Amino acid sequence: MDFIVELPESRGNTVILTIIDRFSKMGHYVPLQKLPSAAELVPIFIANVVRIHGVPLEIVSDRGTQFISGFWRGFCKNVGIDLSFSSAYHPQTNGAAERANQNVEKYLRCFISEQQDNWSDLLPWAEYAINSAVSESTGHSPFFTVYGFDPPVLPATFPDTTIPALDKQLASLKETWGRVRRALEESSAIQKTKADRYRRQAPVYQVGDRVWLSSRNIKLLVPSMKLAPRYIGPYKILRRLNPVSYALALPPHFKIHNVFHVNLLKPLLCNRYTKVHAPPPPVSVEGEEEFEVKAILGARLSRGSLQYLVDWVGYGPEDRSWIPAAEVHAPRLVKAFYLAHPRAPGGRPVAAPGGGGSVTGTQGMRRLAAASSLLAGQAPNVSASGPAHVGRQGAGPGAVTRTRRV
Repeated sequence: MDFIVELPESRGNTVILTIIDRFSKMGHYVPLQKLPSAAELVPIFIANVVRIHGVPLEIVSDRGTQFISGFWRGFCKNVGIDLSFSSAYHPQTNGAAERANQNVEKYLRCFISEQQDNWSDLLPWAEYAINSAVSESTGHSPFFTVYGFDPPVLPATFPDTTIPALDKQLASLKETWGRVRRALEESSAIQKTKADRYRRQAPVYQVGDRVWLSSRNIKLLVPSMKLAPRYIGPYKILRRLNPVSYALALPPHFKIHNVFHVNLLKPLLCNRYTKVHAPPPPVSVEGEEEFEVKAILGARLSRGSLQYLVDWVGYGPEDRSWIPAAEVHAPRLVKAFYLAHPRAPGGRPVAAPGGGGSVTGTQGMRRLAAASSLLAGQAPNVSASGPAHVGRQGAGPGAVTRTRRV
């Protein structure tokens, strides 16, 4: 199941719900006025799937709010439907619906009016044409797979009628039908050619292996993604969900789903000369855990409070953190930042007495300690009462000084 959204209004509709049977490849395309909520999706699903085909055993979808809501999950659980979701940033997992979306969009693109306001009228014909076309994977049309016979095709010629308007409509219908057939065959051939060109055997990883994760879909705190590292990590594989999906042990501050398609992973290759260095663990100073600050990279105002973007020694750009300025006591690094960026928020920083530097503990700082444990292959064990994501700077970058107690 999937949605085609942001369509021009046609008879009050702006959304198409795409429903594809994985076995027969039969599709249903439901025009909707707007993107439905989970509560609104249930009666639509009953009317267009359950009423015709019965209750399915499984539904594959993306992670849209409708599909991951408690209401939809509860409905599916109570009627015996298993839910499967596409991997993070890999919509091909929901490939049947994605390809169906492309087919129906191509059909509508061929025949839609200049005003693009008649696609709702064309949608039933699109469904009829797609379901009567022979599927490459089954060798039969979806109609034949479901009902055991192919639907009647339009005759080569229509007999003349005594109603000129009807003759005109039948002639238009015949022309449309031929163009639809050709468009669908062309689309299928193009998709197969593209897929075969890039298809290769997926590597197999084992639980415990370390892999690099593609950063192309991850928002890193860097000035430009063009110059950002293409892969981050390495991260340990927690489990293998299926031949092409793996769950990774990500740092806690990554607010993304931890299941990724194998195409987004690269193996960590080591030889006898390669040394994989774990990120530096925190150092306990007067009972507080501290991490070394490498540089101040940015400044911003968040809800009226000044924050600094901190880069940590021994960690990648994925672990950079916004820290409240009141808790950053690294005057030399702060001064160096403002010398390079005099117009940044915060104005002229005032150096702390003695020139020492540290970052006092915050709730967000506990993330780095957990990340350090994960990357070192240990289970995170971070006290919730004290700082655990702390930076320091003394006589110069890299020196250690005491941090204030919180």
